[in-house]
Amino acid sequence: MQYPLGSGISSDLARLSRRELLRRCGGGAGLLGLATLLQDNKLLGSPAATLNPLSARNSTHAPKARSVIWLFMNGGPSQVDTWDYKPELLKRDGKELEGFDKNTGFFTGNVGPLMKSPFRWAQHGQSGSWSSEIFPNLSRHVDKMGFLHSCFTESNNHSPALFMMNTGFTRMGCPCVGSWVTYGLGSESRDLPSFVVMSDPLERGLPKGHALNWGAGFLPGVYQGTHLRPKGDPIDNLKRPQDLRPEAQRRQLDLLARLNGHHAATDPSDTALSARMESFELAYRMQAAAPEVLEIAQEPEHIRYLYGTEDKVCGPFARQCLVARRMVERGVRFVQIYSGGMDNERSWDGHENIVKNHTGFAAETDRPIAALLADLEQRGLLDETLVVWAGEFGRLPIVQKGGTGRDHNPHAFTAWMAGGGVRGGTHHGSTDEVGFKAVQDRVSVHDFHATILHLLGMDHERLTFRYSGRDFRLTDVSGEVVKTILA
Repeated sequence: MQYPLGSGISSDLARLSRRELLRRCGGGAGLLGLATLLQDNKLLGSPAATLNPLSARNSTHAPKARSVIWLFMNGGPSQVDTWDYKPELLKRDGKELEGFDKNTGFFTGNVGPLMKSPFRWAQHGQSGSWSSEIFPNLSRHVDKMGFLHSCFTESNNHSPALFMMNTGFTRMGCPCVGSWVTYGLGSESRDLPSFVVMSDPLERGLPKGHALNWGAGFLPGVYQGTHLRPKGDPIDNLKRPQDLRPEAQRRQLDLLARLNGHHAATDPSDTALSARMESFELAYRMQAAAPEVLEIAQEPEHIRYLYGTEDKVCGPFARQCLVARRMVERGVRFVQIYSGGMDNERSWDGHENIVKNHTGFAAETDRPIAALLADLEQRGLLDETLVVWAGEFGRLPIVQKGGTGRDHNPHAFTAWMAGGGVRGGTHHGSTDEVGFKAVQDRVSVHDFHATILHLLGMDHERLTFRYSGRDFRLTDVSGEVVKTILA
């Protein structure tokens, strides 16, 4: 249907076909009815949440923690050389592990006998928790930690194991924990990313799988992690060009928002566009907020000394831990810090020499992490910040033939949590006599994730996203909250 010019009909309506006219009328009436039904059933989101996908949202139950700092020991730290004391391993040193499947580890042709831990062990705190000598500072905080000694995973290879630990699936392309958390709870900071990732600070590269470890997968892109480079400018374009005045940049963004908003109105389901629009605004606000939060020189000298920021060995990781505290203090929801990079001996992947490998990485991380726990506690932040220490798998109790190291072990590893809602000095589960397999109260990766979500006030079975015809969740179709370590 066409209307002649000069007929009194607006030019927009004059160009409407009969089909378009019916679509607009019917769609408008239908949306009004749908909005009424959603409002009556309390299913209609708030205007703020609709406009801003990162708006803070209510949890499903009372949360114990409001933010997470995940200290990811990339490469797979050995449970029997860190937190899982096995005196039987000392007694059976040099003997064969009966019934061992040589395909358990990654290097199937380099299977040796049982090897005792080369480190001294001692009990610490009122809980009497065992700790290896490589953690002289962290061992003073064991009464803050809830230990999970019976963790296991589904892969003996780094990339799929990293994906599993981060996303709940061994394949790439799924949303990671940080993305699920920000999708479920939004952000408490308007000027900083909700989810921040810091990789190994000593130019040892990204973990295997790279940015897919902190990607949003099929969730809207606004929920992916923001990676801070360990060297140079932490984020591209964090500084405004010198020839661009603030008011001119604001006018540019306002124009872009109007153009994108006009297009978004024609297709409200285009979540990618809404995520891009929000990213522009967040980037603009970050130009003012991010430099301040990254400037640790503002911290008192005694705090910087506590972390060891000027120490040649632990200084780089210490600065990241201090930045993490400053971020959660300002409302950042999820921070993940990686210790260890890409290649085997450049991470906690001690195939050749477990003493050299683990002593080196413990020296880089022990003092900063202990300082982080102490600093959060003295500021009253530990009760609302969940601190997680874990790698992607453990290591075998046998020696890798040809060296003095250990191969990968998916059957057992130890992780710990501290702070927000965790009952310190507790121990859940156990491995067998030599630390080869988790045997009592086993904890899957889905159980691990379910526990993190629970402490943040979310039911892991209700946190879902509709994709490709089904409802996905972080814990797939399983997962139980580990209640033993809960306060």
